[in-house]
Amino acid sequence: MGLSDLDPAVHERRPWNAERNVGPKRPLKPRDIWAIRFYLDEHRRLRDRALFDLAIDSKLRGCDLVKLKIGDIVSGGQIRNRATGIQQKTNRPVQFEIMTEARRSVEAWLQRRGGTIFNFVFPSRVDYLGHLSTRQYARLVNEWVSIVGLDKREYGTHSMRRTKASSIYKATGNLRAIQILLGHTNIENTVRYLGVDVDDALTLSERTDI
Repeated sequence: MGLSDLDPAVHERRPWNAERNVGPKRPLKPRDIWAIRFYLDEHRRLRDRALFDLAIDSKLRGCDLVKLKIGDIVSGGQIRNRATGIQQKTNRPVQFEIMTEARRSVEAWLQRRGGTIFNFVFPSRVDYLGHLSTRQYARLVNEWVSIVGLDKREYGTHSMRRTKASSIYKATGNLRAIQILLGHTNIENTVRYLGVDVDDALTLSERTDI
């Protein structure tokens, strides 16, 4: 049975988004990144350190990150400088770089993890042949940000995806480059994703003196 909008009970119900932050998730700042890395290293959490670093560098959605296989990021026994992932949302490939910190942490994890190029980089604890679930990845992100004193309501898996993209945009103002890195089909999606507004445009314009 449905309720009418005129029924008093409808207006007495608690809104689903009460006390929730339903807007875009905030990117991490450099000091937050290093604080999380320090914590994970101190507690010898090799998997989480590799997952964190790869999430930052790859800029992949959580559903694509957890499905990466060892063969996607390893070639000839070495961690690739550049790798390619397939986006579940668009079914299109997107390239990403793997920087020194990520290569080091991923290599340490894979030495411990073992496996072949056909295995997932981050296996499930329930089904070792399967991959880490996106739900578990989200729980880990919540834990990481909480550990360094951030409000987990303001951060999430998309914070990981946005962190490096936001830094690159602030440094260069190149939306087209960010579009390519995030694998967006059109630049309007990139504008909305980064939250670009008039103030951002004016700030970039003020850097150019003709």
